[in-house]
Amino acid sequence: MGNVESVIRSPDGKGTDDVGSRLKSVRKMHGLSQRELAKRAGVTNATISLIEQGRVSPSIGSLKKVLGGIPMSLAEFFTLQLDHNAQVFFRATEMPDLSTGPNQYRLLGADKRRRQMSIFYEIYPPGGDTGPELLRHDGEEGGIIVSGRLEVTVGGECAVLGLGDGYYFNSRLPHRFRNPGDLDCVLVTANSPASV
Repeated sequence: MGNVESVIRSPDGKGTDDVGSRLKSVRKMHGLSQRELAKRAGVTNATISLIEQGRVSPSIGSLKKVLGGIPMSLAEFFTLQLDHNAQVFFRATEMPDLSTGPNQYRLLGADKRRRQMSIFYEIYPPGGDTGPELLRHDGEEGGIIVSGRLEVTVGGECAVLGLGDGYYFNSRLPHRFRNPGDLDCVLVTANSPASV
């Protein structure tokens, strides 16, 4: 464990305390006790404890062995964003409505930094649509109908979808959405990369 020549230092140069606290966070994130991680990695429980307390400077080989019990690579370990204050669960009242017309577009995780996707809870009233012009943008998108009906036009294809039906397509294809029914159409959608 104390191999001085290849002692791990965190990328920010904070040393073993940061490596230890990062290991503790990663272990807890994966729901592992120190004992379970030690068993999986083939090391002693004391080894895990000493690293997490910052009392031991693990060598590259030692840390790789410990991370093998998760499993996780060194690169993943040091680049994983450990935002302990990041909100995970959202109530309906915490999703802002980004719509400007009759359709509702409530965005999940609106305040989340560096989002890789946008997830929406959408409501199209009867006759509601995305407008006369077809939409096009980078990425992919998909959705599942929760209630009502939705007419989806993608490229040269058009279909009316109902409860439980869904769509998934390359967003560079011209597309449009319209509610042809007499009731609200409710759906959950996602697009990547994040559009807003």
